[in-house]
Amino acid sequence: MNLIFIVQFFLLIINQGLCRTSGQWVCIEERLCIAEESASFCPNKTFESQQDCRLSCGKYGAIWPMPTGNCELGNDRVHFSPKNVKIILMTNSSTIEDFLYTTTRLFDRNIAKECMQNCNLEKSAEVIIYAAVNSTSLTLGWDTNEAYSLRVNTTGNVSRIEIKAATVYGARHAFETLTSLVTSSKLNGLLLVNSAYIDDSPTYGHRGLLLDTARNFIPLRLIHNTIDAMAASKLNVFHWHVVDTHSFPLEISRIRQMSEHGAYSASNTYRRNDTIDLIKYARARGVRVIIEIEGPSHVGKGWRWASKAGLGHVIICTNREDCHNPPCGQLNPFNQNVYMLTRAIYEDIAEINAPEETLHMGGDEVLMPCWNKSKEIRKIITGGGLELSLQTFHSLWSVYHKTNLKSWNEVKRRIFPKIEEVKPVIIWSSALTESEAVEHYLPKEQFIVQTRVDANSTLNTLLANKGYKVIVSSSNVWYFGHGSGESSVYHNWNKIYDNRIETHPNILGGEACMMSDTADRFAIESRIWPRAGAAAERLWSNPSSTSQQAKYRFYRFRQRLISRELRPDAVAPKYCVLHENQCQ
Repeated sequence: MNLIFIVQFFLLIINQGLCRTSGQWVCIEERLCIAEESASFCPNKTFESQQDCRLSCGKYGAIWPMPTGNCELGNDRVHFSPKNVKIILMTNSSTIEDFLYTTTRLFDRNIAKECMQNCNLEKSAEVIIYAAVNSTSLTLGWDTNEAYSLRVNTTGNVSRIEIKAATVYGARHAFETLTSLVTSSKLNGLLLVNSAYIDDSPTYGHRGLLLDTARNFIPLRLIHNTIDAMAASKLNVFHWHVVDTHSFPLEISRIRQMSEHGAYSASNTYRRNDTIDLIKYARARGVRVIIEIEGPSHVGKGWRWASKAGLGHVIICTNREDCHNPPCGQLNPFNQNVYMLTRAIYEDIAEINAPEETLHMGGDEVLMPCWNKSKEIRKIITGGGLELSLQTFHSLWSVYHKTNLKSWNEVKRRIFPKIEEVKPVIIWSSALTESEAVEHYLPKEQFIVQTRVDANSTLNTLLANKGYKVIVSSSNVWYFGHGSGESSVYHNWNKIYDNRIETHPNILGGEACMMSDTADRFAIESRIWPRAGAAAERLWSNPSSTSQQAKYRFYRFRQRLISRELRPDAVAPKYCVLHENQCQ
């Protein structure tokens, strides 16, 4: 017996020695990638790095956001060089081909950035990508079909990849997912999963990020970076909060005084050509740009020149005591020159954006005491036989929005006479959108409400049930500026991810919001990223799983942003990233 025991003992030691190869990684429990020496068993399959392991560890591997349909990933790898990737575009439309050509250029660039050393290989597998798109339309809106299917099949030294999508935007998402199936190799070149079967489509049509560039000017280079990160996480709406009371940096060619008097400086201005280029840059990455022009509140520097130009009291309540955050100002809804100016602004915006695109009209935090304090406004109201009541001022507020809506619709139809319909405009939730009042003030066919309420509020469902389209921005979770002041709380990516939003036919989706009160060009990227990625998966997949189950994919998503030259904030100690089974 002793001899048998000794023989078995030495066989065990020899066997363990044979299955231990330094620097290898294994996938355990179908979710954890750990260094092989930490494993308590001799694994059947090993990987050369943690990122290699992550490609297929768990149902969704390293894909972010996780697919909503079928997802099967192979455990073997294809070793290839980006130079040995051939892409065949299957379309008869030159417009679609041009768009997809840009998509493939971005794909090539992104996978090349995954290379840690040298991308070239003496002996590389051949990778052939076939991309087919059905539609010839470049329209991007809430109803756009962004679904795709992705297949990877490998035979011998050739990997055949098939991408099928209804639209170019679905195809673009497929290429983005394909980058998640690729990582660097220690032996130079790249590694690709040998097989994949993915069917995917978003849960919500509006997956947005708001960026405020008025409180602190954000250079275009950083806005481009943010749109790159949005593309990486399949967010599709860049809500550009470009003007506010603090500054008006958007150049309006018809009224250059707005930015000349409103921008912090000439160099802190977004020129018309800059804006046109930004919209094109975003569209090529599957991202709409919705520009917000605040009013009747949140106006200040950009409007103060008007009275000296003989336009009357366009802006009132400009004293420090008239608002919480100077410079103060609120538009005078009885001055017709206000609507002349807003119409000119709308004409500029409509000309440079897509024909189908809408406008965000702001509309929050309007101070009734401001209008009530104006002798001009009081005289007109009482002269018309009305009371100086809250209801009267709310009606006046409503008239402001409806007048501007009429201008916007007229502008759109003049510039785009062949447009079938003008989309509803967006406004913030406010006293006008309370459930018992909204139908009196704002027609549901023409206004979409972006709610800025607590995640537990019933307002979203109440509005949706009344027939209003709703965009959700949970004020207590999805506002990334929170935590920098005394009265707000910072929310990490886990809280953002676990913030569920309602599923209702009238809920278009949601937006994470980055107001720049305490974030300028030196801090903006780390304030937004990678936390916006957590909101992105919520809006794409709306998973029933929690952030705890998603965290290892999220760590890899952050690494992908770094490879694309962004500066996302850290979300865990590096030790925990490297030792997935040791940190909670």
